[in-house]
Amino acid sequence: MRSDLSIANRFLTNTTEIDLKFLDNGQMNTYGLGGSLMIDYEDYTPERDIDFEWRYSDIQLKTFDTPSEAVSGSSNSISSSLYGRWRAPTGITILKRPLRYVLEAAHTTYLGDQRGILGFNNLSSVGLGIELDSSAYDIIVTRTRLVGRYMFGHNVSGFTIGLAMSF
Repeated sequence: MRSDLSIANRFLTNTTEIDLKFLDNGQMNTYGLGGSLMIDYEDYTPERDIDFEWRYSDIQLKTFDTPSEAVSGSSNSISSSLYGRWRAPTGITILKRPLRYVLEAAHTTYLGDQRGILGFNNLSSVGLGIELDSSAYDIIVTRTRLVGRYMFGHNVSGFTIGLAMSF
């Protein structure tokens, strides 16, 4: 990681009396070792698509070869996530294919050193959107999905809009 945040460094130094010199044209080198285990259930039919996933990730992060004025240390980044998506035709045909509605839900529990570091241990989201299938035509993009998601957890909430394309 590299940063050039001299303004942020000055603000943090003045307000917290913590000197983070590595923010001034400094660097912090990190590496991670770990992996994920995922169980995936998919059921695709012309009437609807169902996709459920559970993922457990465990990645150990550690700094290396970092200047002495930089932050150094290690962290275990562990999380467990559930995700579900339901897609089905709306009854409207666009570009010779059915326009689909999309329903999504997700929940992540942060474990290890991530637990509580941002003020929450869990983050959930629910989403609603549409998916346009352009596969009837000879173009690169076969599907385009636009989904609005409301994310929430203890002391945190927000709204996102995501655009995804399949090639």
